[in-house]
Amino acid sequence: MSEQISDKNTNDMPEQDSGVSVPKTAKKWYAVHAYSGMEKSVHRALVERIERAEMQDMFGQILVPTEEVIEVKNGKKSVTERRLFPSYVFVEMEMTDDTWHLVKNTSKVTGFIGGKSNKPAPIPRHEIEKVLQQVQDGVEKPRPKVLYEVGEVVRIKEGPFTDFNGNVEEVNYAKSKVRVNVTIFGRATPVDLEFGQVEKV
Repeated sequence: MSEQISDKNTNDMPEQDSGVSVPKTAKKWYAVHAYSGMEKSVHRALVERIERAEMQDMFGQILVPTEEVIEVKNGKKSVTERRLFPSYVFVEMEMTDDTWHLVKNTSKVTGFIGGKSNKPAPIPRHEIEKVLQQVQDGVEKPRPKVLYEVGEVVRIKEGPFTDFNGNVEEVNYAKSKVRVNVTIFGRATPVDLEFGQVEKV
């Protein structure tokens, strides 16, 4: 958004230190399809190829959208990364024959998504903003890897009630705990358990 503020001045007096010969507005976002599990290596390869070709001016951000998820194992919390869009890499670029060839011929890339094979369609602005927001949210508020809902049946994997099934009464994502209603000797008993101690049935 701040890029548009300086548009009025660019015709009168181009900024010396920007080093960018094309206006940033010429860059658009494109979705690139990569082999599954190879998104990060495509990201690295693109950065290296752009530098080697000295085409940094033609490219903006290269994004592999991920979110952080919390997993609880043996009572220990660990934060891992999960890809929001497996097999996709998002590239901000000015589309020319040269930039198209550079991306298309990068190892582990199968091609652009949308439009024609030799003339890809950019991602609409509102859609890429949603993707960027998802990435931001995932960093600020990591989500549990498994989401539980009140009322669903789970099986207890650990502790004194191992192999009992029960209904989820309450979910506390802040503490990664669930309260499960277990029937013991004919009586319903609420039990507080960590996410890692239960599994979906």
